[in-house]
Amino acid sequence: MPIHLLWGDDYASSIREIDNIIQTYTDPDWSSFNISRLDGSDSNQSFRALDEVKSAPLGKGNRIVLIKRSQFCNSCSIELANKLEQSINLIPEKTHLILYNSNKPDKRLKTTKLIQKNIELIPLSSEKSFVLPLPWDINGQRNLVQNIARDLNLKINNQTIDVIIESIGSDSSLIYTELKKLSLLSEAREATLNSDGNQEITIEIVNALIQNHSTNALEIANHILQKKIVLALEKINYLLENGEPALRLVSTLTGQVRGWIWVKLLDSTGKQDVNDIAKLAGIGNPKRIFVIRKQIQGQSSVMFLDLMKKLLKIEASIKSGLKPIDAFKDNLLTQSKN
Repeated sequence: MPIHLLWGDDYASSIREIDNIIQTYTDPDWSSFNISRLDGSDSNQSFRALDEVKSAPLGKGNRIVLIKRSQFCNSCSIELANKLEQSINLIPEKTHLILYNSNKPDKRLKTTKLIQKNIELIPLSSEKSFVLPLPWDINGQRNLVQNIARDLNLKINNQTIDVIIESIGSDSSLIYTELKKLSLLSEAREATLNSDGNQEITIEIVNALIQNHSTNALEIANHILQKKIVLALEKINYLLENGEPALRLVSTLTGQVRGWIWVKLLDSTGKQDVNDIAKLAGIGNPKRIFVIRKQIQGQSSVMFLDLMKKLLKIEASIKSGLKPIDAFKDNLLTQSKN
């Protein structure tokens, strides 16, 4: 009767953990019978989950009952809490209950205490958090890359991690995808394994694959900064037509503009130490502060905030199904109403 309590706003990492649990404990030939996926935001499905979790697996392997948006540790009704209390000790040994919610569990709730107590006592049970680091939390971003690399059995040093952060940001889904690509490129170049038996990702490999994309995106950011919008759109269209993921391009541009905003605001307060500014702005290489200062000289923070709003609208438009190049055109060519 193992219980897996997963929480945090890093949805991509949470899904990978859920998939890992499913692959570890279930038999693929019996998965259609032994895996239930339910939505905890619907109270009826939560009650149904507590009924299903009392069933033993059919055939080979274990049974999995997954409840996304689980309310048991956040806003659980009295009726549902009572049902959990009645059901939790009736879960068979080979049935796993996975509870996922983006919010941190409320430790004051009786249900949270009950679940966490069972996790402590039951073998194979676990509680894991997947929280995306804040933009200025450079150590948190480094840990995110390091953890993903560890999951992929890759070794990577801090200098290489900083290049990845500067190029991609803290989008865990993109980091995971790019690290897999880097692993394949490293393997294709017949890289040797390190002493731990793990494949090592070097800064040369990162520069060969990731930084070329980042450089193009940063060139686009500079064109936008200089109000050369048509030229920026031409380069955006070129990248999109050559397979550059639209959301990764938005993420890189957003990271660049966020850096501009932070440096502009911190400079306006009189802060001079580039190491302090880099730490607060979440910029891995303090030397970049000198470059950014030259880029933004004479620009207003209002302009940067307006550009950030446009990038957020572009991201929302792309996620809503609008053709990426149209999303860029509709927003970048539109004059702001100040």
